[in-house]
Amino acid sequence: MATNVNLSATDHIAETGVTVLTDADLLDFYAHDIYQRGADLLAVVRPKNKDELAAAIAATTAQNIAVIPRGGGMSYTGGYTSDQPGAVLFDLAAMDRILEINETDMTVTVEAGCTWATLYEALQAKGLRTPFWGTLSGLKATIGGGMSQNGVFWGSGRYGTAVETCLAMEVVLADGTILNTGANFTRPYGPDLTGIFLADTGALGMKATITLRLIPEAEAHGYASFSFESHADTLAALAEIERSGVSTECFGFDPGLNAIRMKRDSLGSDAKALGQMMKKQGSVWGAIKEGAKVVAAGRDFMDEAKFSLHVLTEARLQVAADDDLGRARKMALAHGATETENTIPKIIRANPFGPLNSMLGPEGQRWAPIHGLLPHSKAIACYDAIKALFADHQEEMDSLGISTGTLVSSVSGSGAIIEPCLYWPDAANPLHKDSVEDAHLAKLPQLPANPAAWAFAQKMKQALVDLFFDQGATHFQIGRAYRYRDSLDPAADALLVDLKKSLDPKGLMNPGTLGF
Repeated sequence: MATNVNLSATDHIAETGVTVLTDADLLDFYAHDIYQRGADLLAVVRPKNKDELAAAIAATTAQNIAVIPRGGGMSYTGGYTSDQPGAVLFDLAAMDRILEINETDMTVTVEAGCTWATLYEALQAKGLRTPFWGTLSGLKATIGGGMSQNGVFWGSGRYGTAVETCLAMEVVLADGTILNTGANFTRPYGPDLTGIFLADTGALGMKATITLRLIPEAEAHGYASFSFESHADTLAALAEIERSGVSTECFGFDPGLNAIRMKRDSLGSDAKALGQMMKKQGSVWGAIKEGAKVVAAGRDFMDEAKFSLHVLTEARLQVAADDDLGRARKMALAHGATETENTIPKIIRANPFGPLNSMLGPEGQRWAPIHGLLPHSKAIACYDAIKALFADHQEEMDSLGISTGTLVSSVSGSGAIIEPCLYWPDAANPLHKDSVEDAHLAKLPQLPANPAAWAFAQKMKQALVDLFFDQGATHFQIGRAYRYRDSLDPAADALLVDLKKSLDPKGLMNPGTLGF
């Protein structure tokens, strides 16, 4: 009986003209994110445009079936993995067009499935980019996913988070209505209706199109790297650099993450990417020198680094980028830094949307990052608490072969990201095997399932989520992981509940996210 109902449900959705997929292996693949598998899906729907998206959502919710959006699949917080079986997942990857690049008004409009890498490459030809221009996973991560989950990295040191670049969107509501959130050249005009749907994890509406601000691409760049004896000095330097506004990106690694990065087998590709970047900037001789420097330095330049900090600057003129870099250098040295070879920021900038091979550890381990955004005044105390948590569990972690590494990064106008990462021996899932390059995957050990390590990783992840909550942190990629509603003032939570009921009265838009 249940099978007949399911068949008629998917047939009804397919009547809208949208592609509906029900292959068992494909449904299993889409039930996974980077971290874990969710409940079984009823179907996967692949709309090609906003009209198909709207019609398919309406046809699905009319049958009281939940709908879940998926962009590039880069979530590790349950952004699209449902707790309840029988949902329809909307794969928006086919909605990947750049609809308009408006050089007069300095805006760009894209479909939700367009990746950050695709947009960046298209704008480069015109000497333009968005202020925030992508996450490190931007090879697959989509702009619609960025607006739903929020995110940081490229441009965050000066321009803030992903959603701060957004001007307006078209959002599909639970009944299939296409809602235009506002003017496509300024924000806000009156109450910020665009902001209501930003970082909502798809719980209020599904993104169809997004309009972003544009700025001229920088013509000059600066790079510097430093090592520190302690996390306190590292975070103090990062805070001063962020407050000064001199860097576009400022990030660092603890000794554990430094050690993991140094195990990457990519010297040749690093040198090639750096050479290509230098050629784009008009310096063939510079390309040769920089590529040779990477190979000659090998990984030795990080051997003595304890905590590392990497600073990138940019400007219209090289003298301005150099001046900003000099100011950052002075700040870092004042906090006890030792300047080191600046290879890492150069390599990362040369290939901003590189392969997703770091999704697995250097020995094939599973990986899970857990982050918090804190004001600078609270960052060091929070880091102390994380170190104490790990120390309390060190014996058990050692027995299970679990290691950690922590990333820190600045976010303009907000503070510091602290992101401890867990690495544990366990079997890779289908999403890892699809995302990691085949050649890289072939070099890694194929680990067996490890229930004991997996159980501990889940326990430790929740402990970190609770720790960040106690420290007053906020988060991106709230998904089904972070305690967003617990953090709200009761009146604010009541308003959010009323808004959810108004936009999604049956509770069918990505249920379980945002704490609903």
